[in-house]
Amino acid sequence: MQKFTRPLLALLLVVGCSGVTVAQDAPALPKILEIMREYTKPGKSGAVHEKTESLFIQAMSRAKWPTHYVALSSLSGKSRALFLTRYDSLEAWEKDGAAVEKNATLSAALDHAGQVDGDLLDETDQSVWIRRDDLSLRPKADMSHMRFMEISSYHVRPGHGKEWDDLVKAVRAGYEKSVPDAHWGAYELLYGGDGDSYIVLTSRASLSEVDRGFENDKQFVAAMGEDGMKKLEEGLSAAVDSVQHQLFAFSPSMSYVDDEWIKADPDFWKPKTAKAPTAKPATDDKKDKP
Repeated sequence: MQKFTRPLLALLLVVGCSGVTVAQDAPALPKILEIMREYTKPGKSGAVHEKTESLFIQAMSRAKWPTHYVALSSLSGKSRALFLTRYDSLEAWEKDGAAVEKNATLSAALDHAGQVDGDLLDETDQSVWIRRDDLSLRPKADMSHMRFMEISSYHVRPGHGKEWDDLVKAVRAGYEKSVPDAHWGAYELLYGGDGDSYIVLTSRASLSEVDRGFENDKQFVAAMGEDGMKKLEEGLSAAVDSVQHQLFAFSPSMSYVDDEWIKADPDFWKPKTAKAPTAKPATDDKKDKP
């Protein structure tokens, strides 16, 4: 049972452990979340990857592109970087992609960056997620002071969606009563993977917040009681066939964030000048980044 409760409680969201913004009053998280994953070759992560990613940032900065993204570097699992782009709707996502295609200068710069960056990568994939307010608890979207993010992913057995919803809502109700600072954001997969997939996101200013989360677990278990925990455990076993918990660090050198984020924490987010590598002869290998 700990594998389920820990992320959803320790998962005090893509938003850290402060502030209380009630989801139904003012949902602050993006409605649509695009996640691009880049799996790097051995020895090609870290500073090497940061240099190639700077080409994307430079291209978008020169274009004064209004769509921004945040990069995360893996601290668990396979070596990879995630790029999270937030949209208000699928229509906004569509319009952003169309605008990039119409901008010949930006498109050419992104193609060049993709050529250089592609030499470092083993694999890439892309997925699109939609926010589930009914499964989230007091989310907020200001991650400008965050340093780490926990991402817990769940795959629900076909035909068990209602059980899953009820399970998460029970967990949410328990935390709402027992852990006043608890907050998280939940997303359901729309495109780019197995159906009936969900992620729960939690950002952290420090890993000490994760340490404190273990105490929150105890409060939650006490609030649910033995019978309540038994029902949750049985529900989890019936509804979910796989669970993963991963830890990432925010990467300012690979992120293209807006001025407000930079002003909020300039020592962390202010762009650092990096000497980007030169491209090899052109190939058909291109990378699309919004």
